[in-house]
Formats: sequence, C-alpha cells, structure tokens
Amino acid sequence: MTTEIERPKAGMGRRQRARLNLGIQYAVLIVAVVALVFVADWGQIGRAFFNVEVAKAQFPDVITTALLNTVVYTAVGFAFGLALAVLLALMKMSPVAPYRWLATGYIELFRGLPALLVFIAFGYGLPIAFGVKFTNLSTVMLSLGLVGAAYMAETIRAGIQAVPKGQVEAARSLGMSSSRTMITVVLPQAFRIILPPLTNELILLTKDSSLIYLLGLSVNQYELAKFGRGALNQYQSLTPILIAGLCYLIITIPLSRVSDLLERKFGGVRTKEAK
Repeated sequence: MTTEIERPKAGMGRRQRARLNLGIQYAVLIVAVVALVFVADWGQIGRAFFNVEVAKAQFPDVITTALLNTVVYTAVGFAFGLALAVLLALMKMSPVAPYRWLATGYIELFRGLPALLVFIAFGYGLPIAFGVKFTNLSTVMLSLGLVGAAYMAETIRAGIQAVPKGQVEAARSLGMSSSRTMITVVLPQAFRIILPPLTNELILLTKDSSLIYLLGLSVNQYELAKFGRGALNQYQSLTPILIAGLCYLIITIPLSRVSDLLERKFGGVRTKEAK
C-alpha cells in the first residue's frame, strides 16, 4: 500500500513579495495623483500660485534687490563665521586648558541657541540694554557668523585632526615652527578635506539669512523672505512666495551640486592618501 506524501505548497518568494510591494506602492501613488487631478480646484490654484501679472510685477526687484541682498548677507555672515571658526578650532585643540574651556563653552552655547534668538539679541536686546546701535548689515553678519562659527569650528577641528601626522612631523623636521606648520601645511590640507561640509553650512546660512525680516528694513534692504512677504500682503497672492522660493533654489541647488562634486573629488584624494 503506497501513501502519497503531500508536498507543502511553495510560498511566495522574496522577489515576488518585493515586486508585489512595489506594485502596491505604485498603485497607491497613481490613485493619489488621479484623485488630486479630479478633486483639486486648479483654477484657484493657478490664481493663487501662478498669477502671471503678479509675477511680472516682482521683476526686476526680486533679482536686483532681494536676491542680491540675500547673497550679500550670507557672504558677510559666512566670512565672519569662518574666521571665528578657525580661531575656535585652534583654541579647542590648544594645550592651554582655559582656551579649550572657552572654545567648548562657546560652541555648546551657540549650537544650542536658535539663530532667531541671536538675531533678536543683536537687533533689539543689546541696543535696549547698552544703547549700542547696529546697522542691519552688521546685525546679520554678527548673528549669522556667531551661530555658523559654532558649527564650522567643529568641522574645521575634525579636518585638522584628519591631516596625517606625518605631514606635521615632516614640516617640523625641516625647521618650521608650530604656527608656520599649522598655517602653511595643516590648514590648507584640512580645508581641502572639509570643503563639502563647509559648503553645506553656507547653504544653511543662506536660508537663515531670512531671519533678518525681524529687523526694520527699508525697501532697498529687503532680502528674499521679506520681499516675498511684503508682496504677499500687497497682492494677496502666493505667487511672490513661490518666486522667492525659486530664487532661493537658484542659490542652494548649485551649491549642493558643488558640495557633491567636492565630496567626490576630495573624498577620492583622501582615500588614495590613506592607502
């Protein structure tokens, strides 16, 4: 008497499950898009976001004033922050303990504070408390620079520590002093390593420059966020906000691509040096 043994049915394979999950995700996306197409009031959306007459009224001021001021505010803040960050990084690596304590305290303080509070402090707090009046340009330079320096200092310190010690030993064996070795040998190599994260910090400062809207600005001092907000109130349309956002992308997208290129280029250099 022979008994047939039932073989267990083969379950769905891993590839089949992956394809099924992918198909479900595409189906959900298609349903959402179709629902949006039929449910959305495209006429109202067009009037709110793509008002051609309102868009025309933003030019050329959105470029010649708002975009230009945004670039200037970011540049002065980044330059001041970078110089301060180099000093802080060197202080944090100093053998003198009080220097390390001061640098660490500064970095922890300004990394923990919102940039908004720093803008308020320089724009309103210090003038009220001490009677010191800052120009808008100096306010944005100090506010962006002080906050950005706290982040860039750690990046620079990591870059300095990433430079091979053999480079320092070789420079010292040639009779270079510690300071000259740092300036002519270590820092150039460190900056080559940290260029990508510094570029990302520049992008963040570009967006943080919008906080200057808290200050009383004249029309020729408007940056993109303030310009877009003023035009929004004037025209009761979201089109100026959309244009301001596109102008931010004109700045940030090329910077992001530059950061990616630098990371690929100098990342390869670091890999070869490590070998």
